[in-house]
Amino acid sequence: MKLAVVGTGYVGLVSGVCFAHLGHHVVCVDKQEERIARLNSGEVPIYEPGLKEMMDASAAAGRLRFTTGLQEAVHHADIVILAVGTPSLPSGEADLSFIEAAAREIGQAMNGYKIIVTKSTVPVGTNEKVAAIVGAHSGHPFAVASVPEFLREGTAVKDTLNPDRIVIGTSEEAVAQRLAELHRPLTEHIVVTDIRSAEMIKYASNAFLATKISFINEIANICEKVGADVMKVAEGMGYDKRIGSSFLRPGIGYGGSCFPKDTQALIQIAGHVDYEFKLLKSVVEVNRDQRYNVLRKLTEYLGELRGATIAVWGLAFKPETDDVRESPAFEIIGRLLEAGAVVRAYDPVAADNFRKGLEHPNAVYCSSAAEAAAGADALCLLTEWREFADFPLDKLQALLRQPLLIDGRNAFDEREIAKTGLVYYAVGRPRLNRGIREQSPALAF
Repeated sequence: MKLAVVGTGYVGLVSGVCFAHLGHHVVCVDKQEERIARLNSGEVPIYEPGLKEMMDASAAAGRLRFTTGLQEAVHHADIVILAVGTPSLPSGEADLSFIEAAAREIGQAMNGYKIIVTKSTVPVGTNEKVAAIVGAHSGHPFAVASVPEFLREGTAVKDTLNPDRIVIGTSEEAVAQRLAELHRPLTEHIVVTDIRSAEMIKYASNAFLATKISFINEIANICEKVGADVMKVAEGMGYDKRIGSSFLRPGIGYGGSCFPKDTQALIQIAGHVDYEFKLLKSVVEVNRDQRYNVLRKLTEYLGELRGATIAVWGLAFKPETDDVRESPAFEIIGRLLEAGAVVRAYDPVAADNFRKGLEHPNAVYCSSAAEAAAGADALCLLTEWREFADFPLDKLQALLRQPLLIDGRNAFDEREIAKTGLVYYAVGRPRLNRGIREQSPALAF
């Protein structure tokens, strides 16, 4: 099939490259001339394992092109995929200005029948608005459909080529069949529904996953107070097929381009129909507070943070990506700097992106994990990159001025930590003090 993909962010670029890999002819379009120039020169503007190799192969085979010309892309296509950003407004609502502008330009560029597919995460009812805008600017026939994406950054290529399911929202049987044909090489699990339900499925899915994260973090906080081990609790819960083990890993809270934005947007969607989504509001509140546990533990051990040197390992919101959007590291480091600490930070791929959002005289960006840890009064692990868990603990202890390790992702093996002289704070586990486990508290009930 001939596809046009409007937008070359995570969703658009990964989708376009993967469809080209499957043998379709794809034109990706973006207004950012510099971005298109980089893509045409073979440079991938995002870090995503396996993406560059696949992009290079498809471009060399003539199945993948990049352009700033939307009209050219639309003329080429049978199916036009909308994958532009829907960032949050200050109110928490999704900003649909990019969607609306793209719909207007697609309508103006139409040269015949097109299926217009929205992959961007949009509020319920948005595709009807897209149809109205396209129709107002085009005399050609067209159909609209919602096919939300469910990829995860860091595993986006794998998730696109091996999805759990494909959701197709459309009111036309012929469109459903065409889009099912496009996606059937990826999975047999194809859900066809109406457009509004498809739009809601994406928000409901992300809200539920965010809820699981906040739930296990609340359990972790209770475990710390009663002397239980949240990792064993999560393991025991996860074997229950009704619950499952996915997203039951405690930490410093979720970040990224999806969960923070989509939870706030769904709260606003509910508010617009006069419904208060109390559960999801609590999920957001728990997530916001979870990152501060790092600061509480630092203060508990060090007391005064002013003048302290704090090493930070990990700046991306999760491993295997250079995306720092809504990363908890921003707020944690920001609070440390406000308290008068010096921060020495390292991330294997995300440091440059993070630095663009946080420049400060007392924020030092290091070129290695060892450089960041050298002479620090404490080390805070905020992103669970594999290289951090593999770092020799005896070497780490020798580098640190004080033996304090705050593990915000439970990345380290407690059995190995117990062999060292480190003071180790994990999430939802008793503290280890130079190999000695903190005594379980006496419970007065």
